[in-house]
Amino acid sequence: MNTRIFLVRHGATPLTAEDRFAGATDVPLSGEGREQVHQLSQRLASQPIAAVYASPLNRTLETARILAKPHHLEVEPRAGLREISHGHWEQLTRREVEKQFPEESVAWEQDPYTFAPVGGESGLDVTARSLPVLMDIVHNHIGQTVLVVSHKATIRLLLSSILGFDPRRYRDNLDQSPAALNIVDFKDRVHSRLTLFNDTSHYTATGLAIPSVPSSRLSKWWDAQ
Repeated sequence: MNTRIFLVRHGATPLTAEDRFAGATDVPLSGEGREQVHQLSQRLASQPIAAVYASPLNRTLETARILAKPHHLEVEPRAGLREISHGHWEQLTRREVEKQFPEESVAWEQDPYTFAPVGGESGLDVTARSLPVLMDIVHNHIGQTVLVVSHKATIRLLLSSILGFDPRRYRDNLDQSPAALNIVDFKDRVHSRLTLFNDTSHYTATGLAIPSVPSSRLSKWWDAQ
């Protein structure tokens, strides 16, 4: 039985346009962000979503509640899905970080997976807390479709782990736009396939059709019953 995960980044916030480090900073959605999420909500309204999980920060909870409303579901917060904490970089711009903490900035650019600024988290830290949460969700919803709302870095790190990418390059290899939709189909907790990535076609219309669960054209481990 396949488990389908709709993995969604929260909508835009007032700090998104300013390009500030705001992983642990609890900010609400902006008006633009709410509109992005409402458009995604229309796109997902007909999908058989069985449960909704989210990071406990305001921007993810608000996003999840908007998306859950057409399905009459309550949002279940999971602390492990929260965004990476940037420690004493929080609320600073990239230029400010480069000026105030030049050595840390260089180390982070070289390897954001194992390096963490003072008081913050590394990509490894985030993977260690978020991946078990996602695997538990997959295990507890076998054969169902589930919505998971998280954050830019957390989603990129989860996808890097699931797909077997070099996690030291998660910032180079993967992007996540506000209110982006990703679809990961799980055969089990080990075997999965990325079916849709960073899709924002709902920004300007009802969005592209949701792709079907992969079948019949894949490797033997997926087709085996």
